Amino acid sequence: MFDNLNSIGVLYVDRIKTKIMIGKIYIFFKIIRESLIFSINSLVVNKLRTFLSLLGITIGIFAIISVFTVIDSLENAIRDSVSALGDNMVYVQKWPWTPPPGEDQYPWWRYLKRPVPKLAEAEEIMKRSSKVEACAFAIGTSKTIQNGNNVAENVNVFASTPEYEKVRSFDIESGRYFSMFEQQSGRACAVLGWEIAHKLFPDEDPIEKELKVMGRKVTIIGVFKKEGSDMLGVSNDLEVHVPLNYARNMVDIRNERLNPFILVKAKNKVTADELVDELRGIMRSIRKLKPQQEDDFALNQSSMLTAAIQGIFTVIDLAGIIIGGFSILVGGFGIANIMFVSVKEQTQIIGIQKSLGAKSYFILQQFLYESIMLCFLGGALGLFFIWLGTKIVSYSSDMTFELSTSNIITGITISVVIGIISGIVPAYRASKMNPVEAMNTV
Repeated sequence: MFDNLNSIGVLYVDRIKTKIMIGKIYIFFKIIRESLIFSINSLVVNKLRTFLSLLGITIGIFAIISVFTVIDSLENAIRDSVSALGDNMVYVQKWPWTPPPGEDQYPWWRYLKRPVPKLAEAEEIMKRSSKVEACAFAIGTSKTIQNGNNVAENVNVFASTPEYEKVRSFDIESGRYFSMFEQQSGRACAVLGWEIAHKLFPDEDPIEKELKVMGRKVTIIGVFKKEGSDMLGVSNDLEVHVPLNYARNMVDIRNERLNPFILVKAKNKVTADELVDELRGIMRSIRKLKPQQEDDFALNQSSMLTAAIQGIFTVIDLAGIIIGGFSILVGGFGIANIMFVSVKEQTQIIGIQKSLGAKSYFILQQFLYESIMLCFLGGALGLFFIWLGTKIVSYSSDMTFELSTSNIITGITISVVIGIISGIVPAYRASKMNPVEAMNTV
């Protein structure tokens, strides 16, 4: 019997504690609600002050997040361009794309006497390698090509072996790429870039038509699908591809001015580093380099450009933070100054609230919420203008600018933090006012 009474008593006490806890939570949220209402009323009543506060923080958020947005968009565009070079491909060339690891300067004098890659070396790589899926040799030069009165100047004429089709992915809109037979026989044929085809043959199908390339007539057997230009200019749209053996009848494919290179694609599940290690051994063997001799060739990868780009954008990001930081600092001081003015204007109201029993933390929350809401609204307005700007610029240019989710979160976070920092001191001073002195303030 006593045990049952004891259990009932414990249960009753627990219920009372639960009700007290619920009551405290209700009071807590009610205080927050009332503080927000006071803050909103203050913002609505003082429209000019609210507008000036919003303007300062809007400019600050617009400055710093717009810098981040432009940098991120440029970085994404460049990364997409670099990825078009191929993550699993290696370019065997005379000149490296970046300085040697651990060095800041590009020692061009060390590379000046290096030999250029040769077609025979590409064939040897294919014979000796166990990690290579395809290997192409190519050269490039700028020429004027024409079809009757339609002329295209400074066109990149790209001569390669047919394996280029296996190494670099591209789409053919009409026709086909040249075959091994056409390469070996040196047939006068060509594959046109989309823009070249539409410029020289604006109102007709160019397939099986003829035009002059390098002073000789060639038959068009294919047209590339439109790719569009990228940040690195990697595109087939403005190129004309011809078989290497056709080009070698008119130019010296060993001439350094033609930038001869070997493009190697790794097999599936073979990493670029594994391919580089094997290629280095094969090339050193082909060129009969002694162990103590340094490489007289460059093995370039897209990851080299990615690393260099990352370093550049790190510096630009830092510059953006500094520039935008000053704007945010000015906006923060503006918010703090206006909050001090707000506290001074409402001194008598604060005194009345305190005399009626308002707690210090209620007064503190009231002004702190006002500061946070000002900064939040200003930040949101700044982000809206950035979003609007990205749409306008993307529509009017070839490049896409986008306000990312991470930048939106960054902008809102900065706004709220600035609101807390700018409003905490004025709000604390308001919460510590003596109610009698506050009500008697004129």
